[in-house]
Parts: sequence; C-alpha cells; structure tokens
Amino acid sequence: MKTLLQLSNIFHDRINTIKSIRNMKLITHNMLTSNALKTVKEGYPLQIYVDEVKQVDVDFQQQFITKTVSKLNWKALLFGAKCIGHSEGLPETLPENWESNDELLKKLHHVLLEIEVITGSLECPETKRRFPISNGIPNMLLNEDEV
Repeated sequence: MKTLLQLSNIFHDRINTIKSIRNMKLITHNMLTSNALKTVKEGYPLQIYVDEVKQVDVDFQQQFITKTVSKLNWKALLFGAKCIGHSEGLPETLPENWESNDELLKKLHHVLLEIEVITGSLECPETKRRFPISNGIPNMLLNEDEV
C-alpha cells in the first residue's frame, strides 16, 4: 500500500506533467497560422518573440520524434528554433537517413518538446499583428473586425 507521501508525490508529478503539456512548444508553433485574418493568404510561419523560455525534461521517445518530424514543415521548425535561440546543431535541410541519426533525433526532441515559451508573442508575417503568449498559452483569438 502506498503511503500518503508517495501518493502526494505522484499527484504533484502528474500536475507538473499537465502544466508542461499546456505550454507552447515548437511542435505547437509548427502548426499555428494566422490565415484566419482577413487579407492574409498564408500567415505562416509566425515569428516568435520571447520574453520567458523554460526548459523541462521530457523522456526521449525515438519513435514519436521520428513520426512527428516527418510531418513537420522543416523550414518553419528551423525558423522557430532560430527565433527562440535554440537552432544550434540543426541543419539547414533535413539530411538523408536522419531517422537513424541519434544525435539529431535527440536535438529535435529537445527543441520540439523540452523548450517551452512561457511569455512572449507570435507575429503574423503578413500583417505584423501580434498574438500574446501568456502562461505558456498563445492567444490566437481574433477581434470581429479582423475576420
């Protein structure tokens, strides 16, 4: 039977995991666009302006990273990594046989999942409209006159 202290530690670990999941990461950034704004054709990729970044530990899962990277826009990922100051070690283009390059996969894991933007903003490349990031959550809500 688990002690009250053990249960408390499990509870706090799960709360911290949930808090970490909700924070904006580059994996999230790669999917965000401001194309819902009127007059915007593409609105991608969004420029990231960082006020606060946090690094968290996430267990490395090679299969997840391999599947995820194959679905991402590489240029947008590299752009986002440069915006937040974590592009070191990332090649300009995804090399052949990247799936078997453990060093690159770990770097991608780090930049996609372990770096969190806590506060800052995202900027539309076409209109320069900024969307705030507060408490790790990007606010992409639009005003009525923007739609």
